[in-house]
Amino acid sequence: RAMEHDRAIEVYDIIRTIRDPEKPNTLEELDVVTESCVEVQEIGEDEYLVIIRFTPTVPHCSLATLIGLCLRIKLQRCLPFRHKLEIYISEGTHSTEEDINKQINDKERVAAAMENPNLREIVEQCVAEPD
Repeated sequence: RAMEHDRAIEVYDIIRTIRDPEKPNTLEELDVVTESCVEVQEIGEDEYLVIIRFTPTVPHCSLATLIGLCLRIKLQRCLPFRHKLEIYISEGTHSTEEDINKQINDKERVAAAMENPNLREIVEQCVAEPD
């Protein structure tokens, strides 16, 4: 269990510095992600299931999908261990949470979104490491 806890901290350290697409703040500063929103379960030898539940700043936040995308891209790039990643909106915190959950966990839709130059640019700005 200690290992899973360490992994969760590692995950949180990667995502807490992601910037909000519209504000100068990080997701950590806005309480979009907190340490307790990261869950890690060992699912195989050296492979982990990483579950993240984030809370959009407002219930009808149009940026929720984008934030989910930022979380996924940053973790895909930075996580040093083998993992499966599931990203959800905290239950009851968004009006279209089911749709968004589907979208941000659908590899093809994520790939398609990242092919959109405007979207990709926003994601890149959000996931860039702070200076």
